[in-house]
Amino acid sequence: MATFADIGLAAVINIVTALVFLLAFAILRLQPFNDRVYFPKWYIKGLRSSPTHSGAFASKIVNLDLRSYLKFLNWMPDALKMPELELIDHAGLDSAVYLRIYLIGLKIFVPITFLAWAILVPVNWTNSTLEKGPSKLTYSDIDKLSISNIPLGSL
Repeated sequence: MATFADIGLAAVINIVTALVFLLAFAILRLQPFNDRVYFPKWYIKGLRSSPTHSGAFASKIVNLDLRSYLKFLNWMPDALKMPELELIDHAGLDSAVYLRIYLIGLKIFVPITFLAWAILVPVNWTNSTLEKGPSKLTYSDIDKLSISNIPLGSL
């Protein structure tokens, strides 16, 4: 039987994991050795040079400019504000389509989420179907939010 603590713990684990992966992406993106992976179009056009051809050995593998690590997520607002044609030229059609699908999903599901929280949660929480059920039935507060707390025939 799930509780609010179980759901909270799962949310914390998922948020921490997402932040770790985002941080790993942002740090790996700044390393000169990964230019071919993260900037293939720039690399082919000659806007980025191969780190194996210039500089000291350490600077070929690791970005030693500490100031760049302070601004490692600055690309996000720029990518979201970039016009679609420029984004296609810069990052490719797949990136533009991904961002379009992501933003449409936000426009659809954020209002639906608020509507569900405003209407469905109070309706489910105030019903007492689980309390009137068999005495052997055990339930937690989170079960009150499920469809099992809606009376039969009301759907």
